[in-house]
Amino acid sequence: MTRPGVGRRIGAVSVVVALGLGGTVTAAQTASAAPARTAVSAAATQASEVDYGTWQADVKAVIDQATPYVQQRTANTAGQKTAIVFDIDNTTLETDFHPWYQLPTPAVKPSLELAKYAKSRGVSVFFVTARPGIIASETKWNLKAVGYPVDGLYVRSLPDLFDEVSEYKTGKRAAIEDLGYTIIANVGNNDSDLVGGHAERTFKLPDYDGQLS
Repeated sequence: MTRPGVGRRIGAVSVVVALGLGGTVTAAQTASAAPARTAVSAAATQASEVDYGTWQADVKAVIDQATPYVQQRTANTAGQKTAIVFDIDNTTLETDFHPWYQLPTPAVKPSLELAKYAKSRGVSVFFVTARPGIIASETKWNLKAVGYPVDGLYVRSLPDLFDEVSEYKTGKRAAIEDLGYTIIANVGNNDSDLVGGHAERTFKLPDYDGQLS
């Protein structure tokens, strides 16, 4: 597999399967100061023309909108239980750009910076992934090894394996809310990561019509 930054094209299938289904990419919207249930997403790009560098730039364009939103949203939240939820594959870890056996899988740097910044603002950082429970410990180790704060990790196990991905992820966000948290932002690269509510804002990273897991 070609190393990142040397023109490697998107579309290879990762050995670590996220079990999620992709969605379409819509036009970017600007995040405003007041929390609202709206989505911010990457601009559409022809998948066959995208390489690693373009993907990184598209990811950064979305995170660059999420970061000031988190700053504004947390301006007066001292003592409150706020949370941000991330997907994992190609949202927080560069799964499709690195062989599964070369561990740890590197962080998606803009997402790592957002997670660390949110944590510094008193926001708890949760991960909701469709990865199977059998690799939960390896997944948590990988996230921590590359620098992510991990306040909670939800993986797919019985009976969740029989739910649609979007239904499963919605249920886990609801479970986080049941712990007393307000989810101020939800970040993922597939529509199934983001639909279903239980987050004030959603930020969609590129999946190029499902070509990234």
